[in-house]
Amino acid sequence: MQHRTITFSRNVFLPLTTACRNRCGYCCFRTPVQEGCIMAQAEVEKTLKNGAALGCTEALFTFGERPEEEPGFSAMLAPLGYATILDYCEAMCRKAIEFGILPHTNAGILTYEEMERLRPVNASMGLMLETTAEIPAHATSKGKSPDVRLAMMEDAGKLKIPFTTGLLLGIGETMTDREDSLLAIRDLHRRYGHIQEIIIQNFCPKPGTPLAQSPVPTTDEICATIRMAKDILQPEIAVQIPPNLIDAGRLIACGVDDLGGVSPLTIDYVNPEHPWPALEELKTIAGNAHLVERLCIYPRYIERGWFDPGMQPLINRLAQTVQPRSSGL
Repeated sequence: MQHRTITFSRNVFLPLTTACRNRCGYCCFRTPVQEGCIMAQAEVEKTLKNGAALGCTEALFTFGERPEEEPGFSAMLAPLGYATILDYCEAMCRKAIEFGILPHTNAGILTYEEMERLRPVNASMGLMLETTAEIPAHATSKGKSPDVRLAMMEDAGKLKIPFTTGLLLGIGETMTDREDSLLAIRDLHRRYGHIQEIIIQNFCPKPGTPLAQSPVPTTDEICATIRMAKDILQPEIAVQIPPNLIDAGRLIACGVDDLGGVSPLTIDYVNPEHPWPALEELKTIAGNAHLVERLCIYPRYIERGWFDPGMQPLINRLAQTVQPRSSGL
């Protein structure tokens, strides 16, 4: 009997800043503008160097949305030699490529022009849709407007950017809302073919936030959402779960294709209370499935040439190494 395949990416997580214009009701990632809210370039380079030595192939760059809208942020960034966070991000993406790691940026809402600018230094990009519903948890977060997020995802499709999106479960949406969200993602992919994976991620309550006492989705509820995603989405879209946030082993049989980015070096800065499983543990989670390492750009987009030609040598080299290395886990 042929076993199915479960994939994952070996990455480093680089939160360039925790300043953010949004005030989501469940977030502990955002911090006020103060010393330490910007990741120093020396730390970025050290992380990239050490990540490359550990065989990481993906540099996940993330930061709070539109931090320049936060008073005092630009003044803190200026001494680093950058006028905007996108200037800094672009430069650090180039550093990642120099160290032999493919950048993947999730920066919140970006314009068409901003994504076009970052595309040459990113193998893929992402934005969590979270939900198409208007919910209280997003009331003070203008970047979480469903129409705004769907518009950015459409722009990514027009630019032929291999894209990651997903649903955040338990933030006030209903199962019907989840279905609506999946249908919206399906329709975008039908038009542009750029959605390579969708994350089904459960909300984790954070002390001190408005949703601190909210119930978390059950394993059965998450399983039902995964099955719904498999029914609605095109077969080529991978359904991913975060292996550090849920009982991932129990969900594999629900239709999971991918275990996302897992780091041997950096923590999950969005959910720091949940450590990554050791890479060796992923085989246990995958069960009878064949565990295969992948890049942050999926093979079909490599074949289509959906990346800047300047990244061709690095993509070719890394694509030759991920699968053989995964077999030794």
